[in-house]
Amino acid sequence: MLTGAIVIISLAFVFYTTAVWWEKGAGMLRGRHILLFWLGFACDSVGTSLMAKIAGQFFRFDFHGITGLLAIALMLLHALWGTLVHAGKKAEPKLRFHAFSVFVWALWLIPYVSGIIFGMSGGGAGK
Repeated sequence: MLTGAIVIISLAFVFYTTAVWWEKGAGMLRGRHILLFWLGFACDSVGTSLMAKIAGQFFRFDFHGITGLLAIALMLLHALWGTLVHAGKKAEPKLRFHAFSVFVWALWLIPYVSGIIFGMSGGGAGK
C-alpha cells in the first residue's frame, strides 16, 4: 500500500506542476489546466488518505500534518476558483490567474517535500 500511495502522490506532483507551469507559460488559464489541477487534487487526496491509513491516524498535529491539510484545502480552493474564472467571460482574470497558481503550488511543495524528508528519515507513515 505504501508504494501505491507514493506513486499516487508523485502523480499529484506531476499533474499539479505541469498544470501550474503550463498555465504560466501559456499566459492564460485554459480548460486543460483546470483538468490537471483537479487531477492533481484528486491524486493528492487519495495518496494522503492512503498514507493516513498506513499511519493509522487521519491527522497528526505536527508540521507535516498542518501544512499538508492547508495544502489540500488550498488545492481545492485553487481548482474551484480556477473553474469559476475559466467559466467566466472576462479575459483579465484568466490572464492573471497564474500568479495565484504559482503561489499555491509553492505552498503545496512544503508538505510534499517534508513528506519525502520525514519519510526517508524514518519519521513517516506508521512511525
